[in-house]
Formats: sequence, structure tokens, C-alpha cells
Amino acid sequence: MKISIAAEADHEELVAIWEASIRATHSFLPEEEILYFKPFVRQYFDAVDLYLISLDDRISGFLGVSGQEVQMLFLHPDARGKGAGRLLMEFAINNCGATKVEVNEQNEQAVGFYKHLGFKIFDRSDLDYLGKPYPILSMELI
Repeated sequence: MKISIAAEADHEELVAIWEASIRATHSFLPEEEILYFKPFVRQYFDAVDLYLISLDDRISGFLGVSGQEVQMLFLHPDARGKGAGRLLMEFAINNCGATKVEVNEQNEQAVGFYKHLGFKIFDRSDLDYLGKPYPILSMELI
């Protein structure tokens, strides 16, 4: 597995990975919400330091970090369970100084993943950043 800086030429593939990941892990989102959020994904790429992870010379996931916070971590469903998520988070912590992450409360697998890595919940919001009714948990590495 190799982590590298994402280039603008990777963005289309990263959006496809985002969508595949969302469909695999966010069963609480109806189709119209996935389509609503999709156009925002590319905009978020410009607001973070964006890294990708490749398995067998194929992009399998990505990580976006801003300051000390992991803003996004998405894996293609085929890459789940192979250590790519852990490697990306270790990279974020050790190379980017990340100590915080926010996650959809309804994405129980992700909440469990971050807890397993040592993150603890310190805040909760009933709404996401766009005012949608998808609770967000703020977690911090302690």
C-alpha cells in the first residue's frame, strides 16, 4: 500500500470512490441525499490536504486533513478490511498532526473504527454542516 498526495487529475476517481463508499456505509442516506451531497465533494477537496492510498497500483481510498482534523476518509468497498483505513489514519496522526475527526453518528462502523484507534467522543450535533438531520459526532484522540 502506498500513500501519496492526490492530484487534480485524481479527483474524478476520488468522487467515484466517495460514492461507492457512501453507498456501502451510509445506509441511512436515501438516494436523493447521496445525489444532493455528491456535487459538494469536489469543493471539499480544495479545502483540505488531500492524500490517496493505492493498492496494487489502483487508488483505493483517500484522506482529507485540515489543521488537526481529519475532514474525510473514504475507502472503496473492495479496500475495506485490508488495513488501508488504519494506514491512512496513522499517516494523518503521525505526518499531519491530526487529533480530531467528525463522523456521522449513524455510521456505526466508522464510529467503532475511530474508537478502536483511541478517539473519544467530545461533542455531538443534531445536524450536519448543511443543516441536514444527520447527527455528527466530534471525536478526539486522547
